[in-house]
Amino acid sequence: MAVVGSHNHWLVALSFLIAIFASYTALDLAGRIRAAEGLFRRLWLAAAAVAMGGGIWAMHFVAMLAFTIPGMQVSYDLGLTALSFLVAVAATGASFVFMNRSDYSTVKLAAAGLFMGLGVVAMHYMGMAAMKMPVDLSYDRAWLSTSILIAMGAATAALWLASRNSHQVERAAAALVMGLAVAGMHYAGMRAALFTAHTGTHGSVAAPAMGQTALAIAVAAATFLILFLSLVAAMFDRRFAVLAARETMALRQSEERFRSLYRGTPLPLHSLDRDGRLEQVSYTWLQLLGYTEDEVVGRPLANFLAEASARRFLQVDWPALMEHGQVDGCEYRAVTRRGDFLDVIAAARVERDSTGEFLHILGGLTDVTERKRAEEALRQSQKIEAIGQLTGGVAHDFNNLLAVVIGNLDLLRKRLPEDPRTARLVQGAMEGAERGARLTQRLLAFARRQDLKLEAVDVQQLILGMSDLLQRSLGPRVRVRTHFPLALPLAYADAHQLELAVLNIAVNARDAMPDGGALDISATLEAIEAPEDGLCRGSYVRLALADEGQGMDDETVRRATEPFFTTKGVGKGTGLGLSMVQGLAAQSGGRMRIKSQLGAGTVIELWLPVAGEIEGSLSSPPLPGQDDAHDTGCLTIMVVDDDELVLANTAAMLEDLGHHVLVAESPQSAIDQLGQRADVDLVITDFMMPSMTGVELASVLQKADQSLRILLVSGFAELSTEQSGQLPMLRKPFNQQALALAIGQVCKRSKVVPIRPGITI
Repeated sequence: MAVVGSHNHWLVALSFLIAIFASYTALDLAGRIRAAEGLFRRLWLAAAAVAMGGGIWAMHFVAMLAFTIPGMQVSYDLGLTALSFLVAVAATGASFVFMNRSDYSTVKLAAAGLFMGLGVVAMHYMGMAAMKMPVDLSYDRAWLSTSILIAMGAATAALWLASRNSHQVERAAAALVMGLAVAGMHYAGMRAALFTAHTGTHGSVAAPAMGQTALAIAVAAATFLILFLSLVAAMFDRRFAVLAARETMALRQSEERFRSLYRGTPLPLHSLDRDGRLEQVSYTWLQLLGYTEDEVVGRPLANFLAEASARRFLQVDWPALMEHGQVDGCEYRAVTRRGDFLDVIAAARVERDSTGEFLHILGGLTDVTERKRAEEALRQSQKIEAIGQLTGGVAHDFNNLLAVVIGNLDLLRKRLPEDPRTARLVQGAMEGAERGARLTQRLLAFARRQDLKLEAVDVQQLILGMSDLLQRSLGPRVRVRTHFPLALPLAYADAHQLELAVLNIAVNARDAMPDGGALDISATLEAIEAPEDGLCRGSYVRLALADEGQGMDDETVRRATEPFFTTKGVGKGTGLGLSMVQGLAAQSGGRMRIKSQLGAGTVIELWLPVAGEIEGSLSSPPLPGQDDAHDTGCLTIMVVDDDELVLANTAAMLEDLGHHVLVAESPQSAIDQLGQRADVDLVITDFMMPSMTGVELASVLQKADQSLRILLVSGFAELSTEQSGQLPMLRKPFNQQALALAIGQVCKRSKVVPIRPGITI
């Protein structure tokens, strides 16, 4: 006989509350699973499984206790009841584990929902089987299928909701829906149950036993307490997580501020790991070497150093840094991304934590490339200055020797018999001496001590006037092209020396174009607004000579103006050409500039000041010309020179001219002799003498006798107009004709009348 059971409505309502509360708690704990890691993740996973599976089991058990059959006492098999609890928790936990894997997908959600739903169904029907009463239990297939579908749907929904980051209201609504679905699954299963009483069983309708109701309330209370404690634990964990997140965010922001400050500092800073690899670099460090951050982070610092510097860093400085914890003042050559070399000074310090464990190495670079270049330029300037002083002194002594050679050859040529062969030998010796004189002029030009006749020069006419000379010197394979503006002001220079400079540069251009090419000569007017590169403020004529030759690298350009430096073969160049041109430009108040690149030709510029902007002359009075010749007659002339050979040679030339000559080997001897006689018409004195210069001697002599005429002789022009006192000057080396012309000029200016024996005036 079929029997029909009844339900305690209060306990039914309580079962619904348990299902909803358990669903809410499980959803809340599922959020902690996603936020936790490691052991805590596994603990929250177990708590969510117990809350969900245990809550469903508690709801099921309370609902079973709410069910009564009239006239029958219901009891439960403890083993099956406990097993049903374990099945619910295990199925729920396994599904949560499956869903929290990194490879989440819709297919996996469906599979996990199916597994969890079947577990819940198994739990329900194991609980039904645990009921002990005198009836036969069977199931309606339609309701059975409905309960299974509801179980799988509810399980799938629970897992999907657990995988989402939902807000409080959404979580509550989801818990309500899921709780009702779980309860619906249970009561659908109960609706599927058909109870058939055993034959002979009789009873009356009875209310559920108080013990059964009390047990349901106790289970519900325990369930609510456990779920509540789980929610409290989740709340505290969430609070701690928020605090930890805030601390992490604050730490991250602090690190970002430090990193921003570190990277934005105007200093080239870097940090290294224990293996010497770059961890962080500042933006200035990247700008200095020309790299991006991705190109340097993770690479060894030694990779950005030249070979010798990298070897020293790895073999010497790195062991010292790891041993002592700090190194300073390490000089390296860094290599930029473009391949340029930079001179840098590096410093580094090992950073450790409070326990002494290695953290990282903080270091920095100081770019001293410009300072090194300035120091090198200063050393080069000092070297050039020293060479210039030496060259000037050598040229002075060489001029003295050449003066003796030229003077004696001049006298010898007058005394030799008319022999063509002998005359050729003397002429050859004279030409050799004159070539030596021209060489000294180049040396003096380099030393900036040559005598210049500075005047207003029409650069365009000067270049056009020497076009034939240039073409003959350069040959047919070199084309000379000129470019001049319609109006070009006059330049302040020595026209003769400027011609030599242009010819010298042109010959160098020819040698740089062995296969021929073009030489462009141009001139423009330029204005310098502020002092730069040795040029003062003002207007300049820029004379440029550009060739299409092989060009020069940076090192060759740097050394191009060094005396005796040449890239030509032995015997093909003295290395004084550009040195002379540089000296000429500097003495003229201008500058020489060289622009060149390998394979792209060379441009040499001469910047000469515009005539009229520079007052005065930088040279001493010029040598007299043929028009200055004057019949002086017989004069009494005193020659003063500390060089015996020059003194004897000058005296011999004067005697050959018919003058009466007195000699003095020192300024003091000249002063003593002139103090004893008053018939001296002219004093010829050397400028450079050990105890007293020629200018100083002239000053002493003219204080004693203002009418005394003095001719100054010098091998180089280091004295200014004020120093010479406007004294007539004769340049060494000189021949007899130049000496006679100089004496004639002095006599013409001073109107000296020689006193001859037997003549009364």
